[in-house]
Amino acid sequence: MLGNQKKIHFIGIGGIGMSGMAELLNNLGHIITGSDLSDSDRIQHLKEIGLDISIGHNINNINNHDLVVFSSAVKLENPEIIESKRKNIPVIKRAEMLGELLKVKPISIAVAGTHGKTTTSSMLNSILTRSDHKPTLIVGGIVQGLLANSILGDGDTIIVEADEYDRTLLSLRASMSIVTNIDFEHSDCYENIESLKETFLSFLNATSFYGINVVCYDDLNVKAIINNIKRPYITYGKSDDCDIRYENPEFSEHKTTFDLVIDHYNHGKCELSVPGEHNILNCLAAVGISKELDISIDLIKEGIKSYKGVKRRFEIKYKTENNITIVDDYAHHPSEVDATINTALAGWSLNNLIVVFQPHLYSRTKEFQKEFSEVLSKADIVILTDIYPAREKKIKGVNSNLILDKIVGSKSFLVKKDEVAKKISSICSNDDMIIVMGAGDIRNITDDIYNEIIDKK
Repeated sequence: MLGNQKKIHFIGIGGIGMSGMAELLNNLGHIITGSDLSDSDRIQHLKEIGLDISIGHNINNINNHDLVVFSSAVKLENPEIIESKRKNIPVIKRAEMLGELLKVKPISIAVAGTHGKTTTSSMLNSILTRSDHKPTLIVGGIVQGLLANSILGDGDTIIVEADEYDRTLLSLRASMSIVTNIDFEHSDCYENIESLKETFLSFLNATSFYGINVVCYDDLNVKAIINNIKRPYITYGKSDDCDIRYENPEFSEHKTTFDLVIDHYNHGKCELSVPGEHNILNCLAAVGISKELDISIDLIKEGIKSYKGVKRRFEIKYKTENNITIVDDYAHHPSEVDATINTALAGWSLNNLIVVFQPHLYSRTKEFQKEFSEVLSKADIVILTDIYPAREKKIKGVNSNLILDKIVGSKSFLVKKDEVAKKISSICSNDDMIIVMGAGDIRNITDDIYNEIIDKK
């Protein structure tokens, strides 16, 4: 695998998925270079470990490379892609490289699903690490405790996050696979929910015939395809029909407890240090793979308890003296926003729940405007910013007002991003929780919010 491709260039290396692969290949002994349009924390990290990275795309960045890898966000007209092809250097998508990386270890585990991939992957990593499996990991988030999105382990197992965007997951042929849920997303790639379900089904049927699939039986779209899975599978969820399920969930701020039931046998209490019922489901998926690897229940429970979470997944950034809590969260789909809000309401006694939401993509805002407004209406106060476009061009008539105008019951405002901190400091009070949500650049304002609140007091 990649035997002769020693010098590899990554176009779009600052992306969370690309940066993890680049770091892993660097740790495997390859010479890695890269480029991106702008600087970032990930790029600074890669530079600190010795990678040569250029800001901006230029044909001069392509020099004697054996292979060039580009992300889904990079267009084929990119000058570095054109120059690589002119020099007859192989050019592949990130998805193909991820498929090759699965081959670095005898046992490969691919974690897919519209939501929960990063958390489930890193939970499984925690269990395997606790049981001395020494796994290798590549995920789309910065894992707390590791402060990285990839690690190279000495063991026989690799865990990767299998993204459905651009049908990346179809490039993977794993020994074991997980599907956490199937929710319509990426309308620029999928015509409808049926085409998305077909993609996940193809992914599950590409799992090794001697391996296993672990699927969430409580998810209606997973249940709709389950009879067409041609590989062995086990199910998890809350319903009695599941092979692995949970009972008696309890939530107290960051502490989550539940009874773990496998094949109708209650194995007693499990304790998670991350909040929310959705995280119990993520945990059960990790338990399913762990049992297939013959890890004992005691070690599974220890691994679960030691898990510290992922940055930007209900990450508490600050807590003030008057008990105002500021949370940073990656939620950018209605189901994710709903899960995050429900987590706050179930686990904390709050005065007001204030949600700051930056819609991500014009297409997603247009597609889910009604659903966003419904779930945001659960908060006491909602502050919307302008849409973060990411890879998209503006769509005429699509703006944050499409969501704002449909919010019911909550006090709601449309505020420029650089004015959010002042707005919040003027309306927040003791025992409030402020959740900053979005997949764009909204995460950068949590420090400003805290400083404004402190200055006000």
